[in-house]
Amino acid sequence: MQSLYFEDFQEGMELETAGRTITEADIVMFASLTGDWNPIHVDAEYAKNTIFGQRVAHGLLTLSVMSGLLMRLGFLEETVVAFYGIDRLRFTNPVFIGDTIRARAKVVEKQDRGQFGVVKIEASVEKQAGDVVLNCILRVAVKKKE
Repeated sequence: MQSLYFEDFQEGMELETAGRTITEADIVMFASLTGDWNPIHVDAEYAKNTIFGQRVAHGLLTLSVMSGLLMRLGFLEETVVAFYGIDRLRFTNPVFIGDTIRARAKVVEKQDRGQFGVVKIEASVEKQAGDVVLNCILRVAVKKKE
């Protein structure tokens, strides 16, 4: 997909990413990068005795993977000015090792800020069976056409 400028975004536009399977290596690398070694994520024996019964991917890992999946679509590759913010972030279901997730995004609003525009996007992440595991509102600052 080509990079989109602010003017190219239309309210109601929808995007869907390819899937990506979460691995044990993803969880270990994320724990190492962030320093979040909570046993619910990295200790299989500990996690067996939790409400989930197994290790759970970090919520912020899921959010980060969502960001990467959306960027792989290419629609912001050359036009993003800045990641402007996240609103109403909710983790609604666990992601386990072996789950395949994909992101969905819908443009819900555009705001002209003079030199650039801000695109408001309702985003969600679903597992292979369709269970929503994350939803939020993303705001992205995007270049305008010259």
